Amino acid sequence: MPSVRAFGELEAAVMDRLWARAEPASVREVWSDLRPERELAYNTVLTVVDNLHRKGWLRRERDGRAYRYIPLSSRGDYGARLMRDAMAESGDPASALAGFVRQLTPEEGAELLRMLHESA
Repeated sequence: MPSVRAFGELEAAVMDRLWARAEPASVREVWSDLRPERELAYNTVLTVVDNLHRKGWLRRERDGRAYRYIPLSSRGDYGARLMRDAMAESGDPASALAGFVRQLTPEEGAELLRMLHESA
C-alpha cells in the first residue's frame, strides 16, 4: 500500500465536511458549509474536491449536470493509515508504537486493551 500523506489544510476542511455528512454532497454544499469559517471562491473548493477525487479519496456520482461526492474511507481509517505510515517511516516501529502507547490517557489505554482482547 502506498504511503499516505497528511491532507493540506483546505483538503482536511473539505474531508471533515464530507465525513460529517450521512450522504454524498455537491461541491456547492461543501462550499456553503465552509463559508461561515472562511471566504473561499467556489472554484477553489471545486478544484480541491476534484483533486481529492483524482487522488482516490472521494467517489463521485452524477446528479444532473453536477456531481455528488462521498469519501471512500472513514476518518478513522485515514487516521489509522497515517499512524501506520508514521510507524513504518520511524525506522523503529516498535519504539514508535511504545512511545504512542505511553502518551495515551488511562481511558484510551483501557479502550486499546479492550480492542486487543476482542481481536485476539
